[in-house]
Amino acid sequence: MSDLPADLALALRLADAADSETLQRFQGRDLRVETKPDRTPVTEADLAAEAAMLELLASERAGDSILSEEAGASGSGERQWVLDPVDGTKQFLRGLPSWATLIALRESGETIVAVVSAPALRRRWWATRGGGSFADGGDRLKVSAVSDLADSVLLHAELSAWQSVGGPEPLVALASECWQSRGYGDFWIHCLVAEGAAEIAAEPGPSLWDLAAPALIVEEAGGRFTSLTGEPGPEGGSALSTNGLLHDAALESLARR
Repeated sequence: MSDLPADLALALRLADAADSETLQRFQGRDLRVETKPDRTPVTEADLAAEAAMLELLASERAGDSILSEEAGASGSGERQWVLDPVDGTKQFLRGLPSWATLIALRESGETIVAVVSAPALRRRWWATRGGGSFADGGDRLKVSAVSDLADSVLLHAELSAWQSVGGPEPLVALASECWQSRGYGDFWIHCLVAEGAAEIAAEPGPSLWDLAAPALIVEEAGGRFTSLTGEPGPEGGSALSTNGLLHDAALESLARR
């Protein structure tokens, strides 16, 4: 049986270790960058943050398995730490502050602990299964009560990412029904839904390490998290998070071609 307070404390220490590595390299003029086979960038900050977290996990949770974006999968324990050392690497490269380290602990396929740490924004979000979502100094998060698409704020990934699901037309259609739309992308859009600053966040194509932590934070704030086609949870290869009240309406709008 997991000890959620102890696991959360460790996840926060993992975030501290990653922040120490990423912040010292952020906006560095000599930052080393490589291109992965999928044509996405990886920096020395990604690798250093990942190494720091893996070292701590090897010391503190040697029996747990790990899935990390750069290092891949290791171990066979039912408890699995899912790590994204830098979510938003393109922003990191350009000196934009909207990037974060994502940490999730999953047990028997369910996320039970989540931490999202965005040190350049001076923000941190966390959640435990059944224990609620929190941010920064411990403020409890709650999604908004907006119940009409016409009053809602929609946040989304960059338009080019939507080519992987046939193009941005469904997104544009949904945006036309909302009060406002903005393209921040990555972890931040889901955390803003959890905070009640927006009602809908949508992105195609992310992996489990991109979504496991934000999904729990949204759900524990009272929201709903599925794929763009309605598959519950963070494993559907895309993401739609909402305040719950607008989820079915958003799914219906995105399904129209």
